[in-house]
Amino acid sequence: MKLDTERLRDDIETNATFGEVATEEGRGRTVLTGSEADKRVREYFVTRLEDADLEVRYDAVGNIVGRWNPPGCDPDLAPIAFGSHLDSVPRGGIFDGPLGTYGALEGVRTMQETDVTLDRPIEVVSFTEEEGARFGVGTLGSSVASGELSTREALKLEDADGITLQERLDEIGFRGEGTIDVGKWDAWMELHIEQGTRLTDAGAAVGIVESITGITNCEVTVTGTADHAGATPMFERSDALAAGSEFVLTLERIAEEVATTHEAAVGTVGEGSIEPNVRNIIPERVRYQLDIRDVDQETMDTIVERCRSSLERIEHHRNVTTSLSRYRNTSPIAMSERCLSAAAAATEPNTESIRLYSAAMHDTANVGGVTDAGLLFAPSEDGVSHSPREWTDWEDCAIASGVLAGAVQSLASEAS
Repeated sequence: MKLDTERLRDDIETNATFGEVATEEGRGRTVLTGSEADKRVREYFVTRLEDADLEVRYDAVGNIVGRWNPPGCDPDLAPIAFGSHLDSVPRGGIFDGPLGTYGALEGVRTMQETDVTLDRPIEVVSFTEEEGARFGVGTLGSSVASGELSTREALKLEDADGITLQERLDEIGFRGEGTIDVGKWDAWMELHIEQGTRLTDAGAAVGIVESITGITNCEVTVTGTADHAGATPMFERSDALAAGSEFVLTLERIAEEVATTHEAAVGTVGEGSIEPNVRNIIPERVRYQLDIRDVDQETMDTIVERCRSSLERIEHHRNVTTSLSRYRNTSPIAMSERCLSAAAAATEPNTESIRLYSAAMHDTANVGGVTDAGLLFAPSEDGVSHSPREWTDWEDCAIASGVLAGAVQSLASEAS
């Protein structure tokens, strides 16, 4: 489906002016949920939905939906939905999220202009707080819409200033009523920038995502004995940091070994603390937060169990105690064969596409747990994302958005 590249570009560039940040290279923005920038982003999006004659509503956590009932469709049939998010990380790029939302809107406008015949309604969606940059819960809006998180729990979440999501949404006038139920959608499609280089390395214009990796988070604690850094001989020490450092390197080795047969497997220690964190005291305790991912649940379980074994070994030869608490597990999710087929059929013969997995979480992971879901990628220059240097060529944006629209059109033409 051939879209209007300039119209799509104008929407994304206008959206980029809200929360725009000064930068020496590229183009950046900061759009945190409930901020003035977020208010303006939402208001512009609603205006553009209404300009396209879509019926707009938003729910109690600020998820925005624009509904189009194509002439001749059965409005009582479950709709096909597509979209993404409009929030950003601090000093993020201009494509992460907005390409999916405005790519969806442009798809609807193109279908309207070409007088397509569809059986089902179509909805264009922007989910709240996908990035988790303000309230610490990524894919928040779709978590509520899919039943993973209650509306009440979400609205009580507090940001760093102690202000709740409910208060933030009230301030900008975007706390609606009820809950958008994604389980009532017939199917969902999302377009996102890849945030990697597999598409550009393959010379492909579109990535058809087959699965999204699961995520396991663990907290590891290593406890030794605090003592004087000068007066305690090396052979008498119980140094929690030294033992913890050994564990960090062990996790790296475990993940590298597993990745030789399971390409998507990764293991990261991304956060840590030292107690008492004083220069001349041997560390008594360290805590680490682990991020483990793969497209296979059993592989993630294997990495966790190997971590437990490594901690037992470290206890024995370093005179420390350890613990590992697995406090979060989001299972990998496969995309619907129906959506995969629709995306493949929408790829023109002269448009190169590849099948791949998503190593990052997206709203699609939540939606895919309750209805058919598909995810497409557009190329990212140098794989850069969450940065003002994030870039996807405008023609690439239009090509991928065209495939998205073609897939949605196909799905919306299925009455049964």
